[in-house]
Amino acid sequence: MRWNALFEDLEAQMAEAEVLNRESEVAERSRVELASVELAERLRGSLGRRISVHLASGTVFAGMLSHAGAESLVIDEPAHQVLIPYAAVGHYVGIGRFAVGESSPVRRKLGLASALRILARDRAGLTVVMAAGGVRLTGVIDRVGRDFFDLAMTHEGEARRASGVTDVATVPFRALGALRSMRGGEI
Repeated sequence: MRWNALFEDLEAQMAEAEVLNRESEVAERSRVELASVELAERLRGSLGRRISVHLASGTVFAGMLSHAGAESLVIDEPAHQVLIPYAAVGHYVGIGRFAVGESSPVRRKLGLASALRILARDRAGLTVVMAAGGVRLTGVIDRVGRDFFDLAMTHEGEARRASGVTDVATVPFRALGALRSMRGGEI
């Protein structure tokens, strides 16, 4: 009888040690897997969710996350869309834990400059929110370089015409907080 109890006790200890080792291995694999997840993947896993994006400057944009690219995201507000470079963000509220990788090699290469070139081509009226101080400029993107864009500044609500351009602001990408446009292309 005593031997049976001893073997049963040893068997139970070995089973318990095996369970603990398995749990430890699963936890370690989870930590390693999480360490390889990029923020853009977490954001892609939250597409369609309502989130808040808090810029380092203190400005906050809230709405449905509709795009998460290589260098920026797009928030849909009721009447506007807001393009926000990741570099301008202080923190996010409301993103989920699910991560989705980018399957398209083309989309992986499209950065902020690509999005700005499309806005320049479409002559979209914009409000540019600067990363520091919350300064806002209104106008239309005229040209996009490698790390800057030229904004033909107009009065709010005015179309871009040569006579309506009050000045041209050259904005380095690193100084950009957000670009806000009407869904229909007007400011």
